[in-house]
Amino acid sequence: NELELAKNAMQKILSSKTTIESDSAVVKVSIVGVGMKSHSGVASKAFKALADEGINIGMISTSEIKISMIVHEKYGELAVRALHECYGLDK
Repeated sequence: NELELAKNAMQKILSSKTTIESDSAVVKVSIVGVGMKSHSGVASKAFKALADEGINIGMISTSEIKISMIVHEKYGELAVRALHECYGLDK
């Protein structure tokens, strides 16, 4: 299990007083495109689409051409569908 291997490696590096917690019941959903550099509101549109479906975002990571969001695994497929619909990719 990669998660356990990573946790064990981190624990060896960190103080024994440090507790490492993890959650394996999450998925990463990303939107990618070079047009995000020149278009404003891409992130807010994605966040609204997920919020409208009642999907909480646990973590967000961004770059110039990508926005990745961590959501609970039970909402993974719904999140992808909501984003496809939001950006007109469902047609």
